[in-house]
Amino acid sequence: PVKDENHPGTPILHVGKFARGLGKFHPIEFVPPEELPDEDYPMILSTGRVLYHWHGGQMTRRSKGLLEIYPQALIEVNEDDAAKLGLNGNNRVRVSSRRGAIEAEALVTDRVPPGMVYANFHFPEASANELTIAALDPVAKIPEYKVCAVKVETV
Repeated sequence: PVKDENHPGTPILHVGKFARGLGKFHPIEFVPPEELPDEDYPMILSTGRVLYHWHGGQMTRRSKGLLEIYPQALIEVNEDDAAKLGLNGNNRVRVSSRRGAIEAEALVTDRVPPGMVYANFHFPEASANELTIAALDPVAKIPEYKVCAVKVETV
């Protein structure tokens, strides 16, 4: 901060505490997702990125090295859910929501909790965005891409 017109300024804005003292925290009210699992769509899908690709993969999928590491869309399924579905790690699955369906190879992993699957959006031929809901956050108006109800079936 610069305290007056003759002050040279400091390299760090806050040291030890904020200008008004301690940080000020405000609780926020929990707002549940627009769509929760039910009998028809019993699992939650979360979408996101993988380290090796960027957005829709238009550039990164042209890189031989990156494709050798992560060559295709994968649906991450928890080990417990995989056992219930009869997946052995080399199965293709269909993930369906009320808005669409995609097919990709299943990756059985403990990175997702039971009742949840994860899909990335880097591969247009199996884009997780085909499944997401158009609901918007009531305050920020951000699309609710990180949670929607889905069902998973072997293909």
